[in-house]
Amino acid sequence: MSNEVVVLQPVVAEPVFLFVFRYEETPDIFQTEGRLMTNLDARLGRYAPAALSVFRVVVGLLFLCHGTSTLFGWPLGPALPVGDSLEWYAGCIEFATGLLVTLGYLTRPAAFLASGTMAVAFFTQHLPRGFFPIENSGEPAVLFCFSFLLLVFAGGGAYALEGFTGRRRKPARP
Repeated sequence: MSNEVVVLQPVVAEPVFLFVFRYEETPDIFQTEGRLMTNLDARLGRYAPAALSVFRVVVGLLFLCHGTSTLFGWPLGPALPVGDSLEWYAGCIEFATGLLVTLGYLTRPAAFLASGTMAVAFFTQHLPRGFFPIENSGEPAVLFCFSFLLLVFAGGGAYALEGFTGRRRKPARP
């Protein structure tokens, strides 16, 4: 009786309406969704390492663009003078870690350094202008920080350079 649902249905009788309680077997939608999700997990789960590699490359390239913009003025903006400010040193870290993460070499240490750099950038440059990232223009710093933090724990994925050089570690157990 735990799967049964009480359904109220009007029954027309002359001259009044009577409500009768009837027990009907209804399909358990949560059980159906569970099977659907299991099938979806099984079908998409095999692509997770490749998707992680695509994620790593896209995040790394975007971060590399920040570094090249700071150091070389490419693709946008003037280059900062060498060693003139903390932003120049941050650009060096962005360039080096962006390149390493994109290639998938030393992914975890590079992602750890990049994540820390973005955390420092948020707390020193963005937070003084307001608490919420939407008001202090800190969304890219927060997104990069947590994207790299994911890569610290998940690794470089199936198509990382580490896999070809023998540096790949065994995946962590959940």
